[in-house]
Amino acid sequence: MKTCANRHKRIGILTGGGDCPGINAVIRAVAKKAINDYDMDIVGIEDGYDGAVNDKHKKLENSDVSGILTLGGTILGTTKKVNPYRYAIKKGDGFEYKNMSRAVIRNIERLDLDCLVVIGGDGTLGIAYKLFKDGIPIVGVPKTIDNDIIGTDITFGFDTALSIATEGIDRLHSTAQSHHRVMIVEVMGHNAGWLALLSGIAGGGDIILIPEIPYQMQHIVAKIRERHRKGKRFSIIVVAEGAKPKGGSVVIQRLVKESSDPIRLGGVGFILSDQIEKATGNETRAVVMGHLQRGGSPTAFDRVLATQLGSKAVDMIAAKKFGHMVAMQNSRLVSISLRDVAKGHRSVPVDHPLIKTAISLGTCFGQ
Repeated sequence: MKTCANRHKRIGILTGGGDCPGINAVIRAVAKKAINDYDMDIVGIEDGYDGAVNDKHKKLENSDVSGILTLGGTILGTTKKVNPYRYAIKKGDGFEYKNMSRAVIRNIERLDLDCLVVIGGDGTLGIAYKLFKDGIPIVGVPKTIDNDIIGTDITFGFDTALSIATEGIDRLHSTAQSHHRVMIVEVMGHNAGWLALLSGIAGGGDIILIPEIPYQMQHIVAKIRERHRKGKRFSIIVVAEGAKPKGGSVVIQRLVKESSDPIRLGGVGFILSDQIEKATGNETRAVVMGHLQRGGSPTAFDRVLATQLGSKAVDMIAAKKFGHMVAMQNSRLVSISLRDVAKGHRSVPVDHPLIKTAISLGTCFGQ
């Protein structure tokens, strides 16, 4: 990177992976804090790592980030498909893959950036760690509705998704009771059960199925029949998209071959619906919350959390705390190494107090 005693520091900001409520609040906090407190210049990299590869960017001023606190999505755009280290190029009916990381490094150097702020989930931040090892100063900000990033107790976007999922479960109670149905609500979460667990508890789910606890159909059927014997002629089942039967596999909705994360989960709710209806004789319906959980304005909690994370990220840049991600641990903002973040995802411990609490209240986890 170029250095000059009298020039302003320049930082870039990039949002990668799936969108979620609160990204714009982070962008706003980073830009305003950097400009107001440190007199830095801000460059927004457009469309995630695709913009880093293809040099798509724009300068951000205070006016560009004013009024975006409440907006869902990301003003910079994003993509889940691009990995600079395995960049898909269309060739005939298929794709060929090239390592385009050198192009990213050249573009960052051409922009004369002192640091790149990367807002993303475990996949995006894993790529960020590789770029850091290749010489790009990086500060990460954890973003995902799945709440599954190692090193932080909570990610922004999760609270909003949780509120939306819980409202969906609430709305299904009345129709389940009226028609004496089994209603299955499938929520996101990828390979972690945080969203299903908390929305299931908040929404009064009778059965909660998460990836960390493989389910057995006989226990699900037994729970439904038990409720009917007690005069409760309906049941609510909350299932994570990554839930799977004991000894079985996850349900894959489709494969996106050109993506850095090609597997798209989804559909387990419909499979369960058919199985339960055949086994119990009870009318069963499945609802997939899907991308509703990603959309709309962030909750007050997520706005505050995103603002805190963005502000802390700028302080880390000023302190040259590169190769780290800002995190929330025990209600305190801390920094942790991207090396640790890149090791995988944060699952729900099977002995988590919330699971024990739910079981004590009569919730079945399919085991």
